[in-house]
Amino acid sequence: MDPNDNPIGYAPDELDRQYNARASVPDCQPFLQEYADYSAQARREVAGDLGVPYGPHADETLDIFPAAGAVPVYLFIHGGYWRALSKDDSAFMAPAFVRQGATVVVVNYSLAPDASLPGIVDQCRRALAWVYRHIERYGGDPARIHVSGSSAGGHLAAMLLASGWQEQLNVPEHVIQSASPISGLFDLRPLVRTHINAWAHMDWQSARALSPVFHLPRVACPLLLAWGEHETDEFKRQSSMYAQAWAELDYPVQCLEVAGTNHFNILMQLRDAKSALSRSVFGLMGL
Repeated sequence: MDPNDNPIGYAPDELDRQYNARASVPDCQPFLQEYADYSAQARREVAGDLGVPYGPHADETLDIFPAAGAVPVYLFIHGGYWRALSKDDSAFMAPAFVRQGATVVVVNYSLAPDASLPGIVDQCRRALAWVYRHIERYGGDPARIHVSGSSAGGHLAAMLLASGWQEQLNVPEHVIQSASPISGLFDLRPLVRTHINAWAHMDWQSARALSPVFHLPRVACPLLLAWGEHETDEFKRQSSMYAQAWAELDYPVQCLEVAGTNHFNILMQLRDAKSALSRSVFGLMGL
């Protein structure tokens, strides 16, 4: 065993509790239903190009909600611990962001355990490469791409920030201009000893290889790390640790704890253009 897989020394049952996002609220289902309901409402309110393929697999699709003109792009990656949810649950911010002047892109990817975590990371990178090459036809500016995501989607957004993959997909190393992982996971080693590994299928070596904190970019962009006031200590620590790693390289980073929110309903802040979370993201995007 790697002595660094559990650097904060929790007992096994407490470590599992710290990373059990669903158990951090009395009932997560109402929040998940909000994702689906408000996303369906967004698709009714905002004209979009739905199910646009970025790769050959049936799961490799995007929903694109264009704003007028050559505008910044907000690319969002859903959470669900890599095994749940989809783009269909993840367009709830589209009305507010399009009205603010951003083209919104929501990424779909294959789910664990049928898909491996490295495969999911690869899908998201190919989705970003597709957006960079094609988003102009949807009113997006490829020189102003902002990546975001929640929970596992925050992890995936941070893996897009890592260096070393861009040349293979023929995109510039600075393809991302700013980012806002929300309630993300940046060191996956502790998860190896939790129930999450039943579908993540990681060992110590692969967990480290999939941890954004060990793959910081060579080219920095402004970064916002956000989390809810009522999240577990470990989810808060994950973001604070990644922020510290960013700051140690003198990269621009800011942190935002959103008062009164938990791991799930923090995302509803994105539906309100005047919320602290939305305003912080708009600031990074120049909106």
